[in-house]
Amino acid sequence: MKASPAIPRISLLWLLVAQALVILPHLAHLPGWITGLWLVCATWRFQVFRMRTSYPGGVTKGFMLLAAGVGVYASRGSLIGLDAGVALLIATFVLKLVELKTRRDALVLVFLGFFAVVTSYLFDDSLPAAVYSLLPVTALLAALIGLQQSGLSERPWPTLRLAASLLLQAVPLMLVLFLLFPRLGPLWSVPMPGERGTTGLAESMSPGDIAELSQSSALAFRASFDGPIPPRPELYWRALTFEQFDGRRWSQLPEPPRTEPDWQAEGPALSYSIVMQPSGQPWLFALDTARTELEQTRQMGDFRLQRRRPVEQSLLYDVTSWPQARREPQASPRLGAALQLPADGNPRARRWAAQLRQRHGENPQALVDELLGHFAREAYFYTLKPPLAGADTVDHFLFDSRRGFCAHYAGAMTFVLRAAGIPARVVAGYQGGELNPAGNYVLVHQFDAHAWVEYWLPERGWVSVDPTFQVAPERIEQGLEQALPAEDAFRAGTALSPIRYRHVAWLNSLRLSWDSLNYAWQRKVLGYQGEAQLELLKGWLGQVDASRVALLLVAAAALLLGGLALLLLKPWQREHDPLLRLYQRFERLLARHGLRREGGEGPLAFAARAAAALPAQAREIDAFAQRFAWQRYAGTAADLAALRRALKQLRRKLPRRGWWGAGALVRGPRREV
Repeated sequence: MKASPAIPRISLLWLLVAQALVILPHLAHLPGWITGLWLVCATWRFQVFRMRTSYPGGVTKGFMLLAAGVGVYASRGSLIGLDAGVALLIATFVLKLVELKTRRDALVLVFLGFFAVVTSYLFDDSLPAAVYSLLPVTALLAALIGLQQSGLSERPWPTLRLAASLLLQAVPLMLVLFLLFPRLGPLWSVPMPGERGTTGLAESMSPGDIAELSQSSALAFRASFDGPIPPRPELYWRALTFEQFDGRRWSQLPEPPRTEPDWQAEGPALSYSIVMQPSGQPWLFALDTARTELEQTRQMGDFRLQRRRPVEQSLLYDVTSWPQARREPQASPRLGAALQLPADGNPRARRWAAQLRQRHGENPQALVDELLGHFAREAYFYTLKPPLAGADTVDHFLFDSRRGFCAHYAGAMTFVLRAAGIPARVVAGYQGGELNPAGNYVLVHQFDAHAWVEYWLPERGWVSVDPTFQVAPERIEQGLEQALPAEDAFRAGTALSPIRYRHVAWLNSLRLSWDSLNYAWQRKVLGYQGEAQLELLKGWLGQVDASRVALLLVAAAALLLGGLALLLLKPWQREHDPLLRLYQRFERLLARHGLRREGGEGPLAFAARAAAALPAQAREIDAFAQRFAWQRYAGTAADLAALRRALKQLRRKLPRRGWWGAGALVRGPRREV
């Protein structure tokens, strides 16, 4: 059996470089031992190349594979799922290095590398990640090209330049396929494990939770409006509604199946789109009262938007909101939950609520106004560092410390309203956002997390109010940083985070410009799905239905691929040299009898091998080969007629066999002779 060619030195070099580049973006979510495994395998393979050690035996390779599987299971708790699957893929990608002997092994490693590059998009689909992915792809192409080069080559840079040139040549075709090829779903969408940690709001809330989020500069979402951006005090982004209180924490109630809220659209509508960052939670962010056509998303009974599945990748969706909508003007069974309180606790708040009800029992709106006025008049303070509270948290906040964050004010006001007989609940979400003038959109960060109050009035329905505005209006009008100018508690982002230096004009401008570029990438590239593609094609082709557009795209793709096949294979192309045309006929004639010229085999050597295989026709084979060699290489004047006669004599001498016989010729690439 013929030995498989060894791996050229240049290809091995680029394979090692490519492996390092492929693994690097995975380090954030891979077990740390995989990095050590790669260092061991790369060193081992390098020593094999230097002939300082030998390849591992079968037992050693089996043990390494088993150990890798056990390591993945121990670190991820399973061998199934995205995290475990990618870790197992990278581990096998690394282990393949130590048994890298032949070009076939190298091809397997290159193809595994391409697949590993694709999996990195499941964890990070940002523009920097996309640009970075070109580096390992180029290195893998260089390794692939190096496999076709001589093992004596010492210079890696020509191979790299050729790989980069091929990648650039593929860009136009890539753009055509991206714009026109039928898209049945998102570019990439794989459910993430439920235990993946994410930053953001949770299903329950205590005052400390919101205060903790205020320390994070992580991006929650971006919003672009079709018209003018509303003023900051009007940007209340609803996420969750908390209706259950156990004395310390507010939490959601179980949602009845298929609950449809009752509301009527009133006033002007706001149309906008949101690109939401992965949160690991199913709820979406929107202004009240919202409606979206996003698939598998519905408006819940408390007016929040919720998907069937958690948001595990960046999500683009369009929303229309009616801020002045009338929400549940008639009483519903849900109002009972909005009056729930623990059986005991916070006696001073309950007595104060009874006094307010006694004064304003027939006018609940007056009661709400007095409660808001109390927060505005009295010495309450907005702070991220409230003192520790005892068992009666509401009493301690209202009558003792009078210091707290938005969750303190919203929770305390909701408690008093319920104790006074007015249905109320806490709404958690985000308030405001940072305007990016470079792209004319709003960035909402985790430190914009906020809580406010909704209370219910007959004939009016649910009304939103923010007690924090009474104490610290600058928090609503300007932002958290402006509301806490003297406190050391607010430190958005790490020391290396650009958002920490918003007061430096040129750094802030650079940060916003870069964010605008990332936002355009998410909207125009990651958000370019089936509907956007259909709208683009309708703009080019007019109003046609989706099925015809799909058929047109499939036909265009077939024509494009067919044209490329014709261009590459060139079946119509004939050899212009008459001598070579006759020699190709000679090759095809012998191929019908199972004889094919090997790569690099000269015409005389091939003729000698054919004559040995066909001794009855040896003289005719040798006669044709000698005449061809004299005319091709010895400078003898071409005598095509004599060469045709020699080929005709060989054809007559050979037994007749059809193209269907064993060893029938399959046309392949031209071989130089």
